[in-house]
Amino acid sequence: MTGYKLKICCIGAGYVGGPTCAVIAYKCPDVKVTIVDINQQRIDAWNSANIPIYEPGLEDIVFRQRGKNLFFSTDVDGSIIEADLIFVSVNTPTKKGGIGAGFAADLAYVESATRRIAQVSQSHKVVIEKSTVPCRTAESMRKILDANSRPGVTFDILSNPEFLAEGTAIKDLLNPDRVLIGHLDTDSGKKAQEALASVYAHWVPKERIVTTRLWSSELTKLASNALLAQRISSINSLSAICEATGADVDEVAYACGLDTRIGPKFLKASVGFGGSCFQKDILNLVYLSRSLHLPEVADYWNQVVIMNEYQKRRFAEQVVRELFNTITHKKIAIFGFAFKKDTGDTRESAAIAMIQYFLKENANIRVYDPKVPASQMLYDLTVEGDVDPAHYNKYVTVCDSAYKAAEGCDAIVVVTEWDEFKTLDYTKIYAKMNKPACIFDGRLILPLSNLKEIGFKTICIGKSLPY
Repeated sequence: MTGYKLKICCIGAGYVGGPTCAVIAYKCPDVKVTIVDINQQRIDAWNSANIPIYEPGLEDIVFRQRGKNLFFSTDVDGSIIEADLIFVSVNTPTKKGGIGAGFAADLAYVESATRRIAQVSQSHKVVIEKSTVPCRTAESMRKILDANSRPGVTFDILSNPEFLAEGTAIKDLLNPDRVLIGHLDTDSGKKAQEALASVYAHWVPKERIVTTRLWSSELTKLASNALLAQRISSINSLSAICEATGADVDEVAYACGLDTRIGPKFLKASVGFGGSCFQKDILNLVYLSRSLHLPEVADYWNQVVIMNEYQKRRFAEQVVRELFNTITHKKIAIFGFAFKKDTGDTRESAAIAMIQYFLKENANIRVYDPKVPASQMLYDLTVEGDVDPAHYNKYVTVCDSAYKAAEGCDAIVVVTEWDEFKTLDYTKIYAKMNKPACIFDGRLILPLSNLKEIGFKTICIGKSLPY
């Protein structure tokens, strides 16, 4: 098809840009969507039979639309030139150095993409901020774009944050709770908002397309993730009280969730939240609050992150205590490496913190995850993490099944809630483990009574120990 009504360019072929624009192409056959990235290897993967992101339903959509109205390319400039709408969906990691290190977002990629758009554009462009960014980032982008405006080349800026949950991203995109579009209160800003809204209107009901001022849209993204993470840290804090008092955190969460003012969602205790957004967005909110001279607000939100780190550390220490206060040279099976089920994303995964802690105790680690490759585990632990490569090679074994991971181990630690871990033949697993065989459920997914009957010593977050 060549007679496209609209052309969209998405800069950044990652976890946000890839699924979002694939669904746009799927739902808008009259729109040409080109996803660009300077990483040739990533683009090659998107154009192959093995796309680089695992997300239920994504592969089917990509294969269906690719080559029709969905394209993946490294020709960034050419795609910018032909596009009407340009999504900026690049990485915004937390800064590791300089002002705001450990809290502020590193916006170098956002600025680089914005400058490229300004330099190569030959006509009017609507630039859409899709990356997760601090409040008022669009103002910086707008200044760059306005400074490069020239006759026939003008720019409008929009904020269109994503609210996707990895593992259900395609379902979230096909049936969103809301689509949020922030715009400047100008005639051209309103026209730009209407242009983007018309894209989503192909499948999203009009009442779910919400428009706000630019800054409200940016802050809403941070606030939404902060509030969700707050609920997780809240129930995790209660899980520690449950363990000490004999209460059951599942029962507490269920009873609380029946209150319609509270509701049941995000009240599942666990070893801690992970992923690319929750911690990063809260830290952005903390940094923003401090920048605005609101230290009490900053401390309030920072406590959510502190509680999350405490939960991971508390669970790791629990493992050591139950294994007679030493895990030196003992074998520990780690079930799961992704930060949650139904995704291959490992960013801020609790498994990374667990394994790093156990390796400092010189434990032998055997890890299995159905979707995370060994190369990613190596990278997360030795490049992003603080594990020496030689230590990793000596003490870490990546297995191709849960059964192989558990063989000869002293303990199993469930870190990711993959469905397959619920239905394993634990009698078979128990027979090949060292005794006493311990199993630590960090996700509250295992049939603990059955495991106890088999012979396991079972330890579960939020329940009296040992269960």
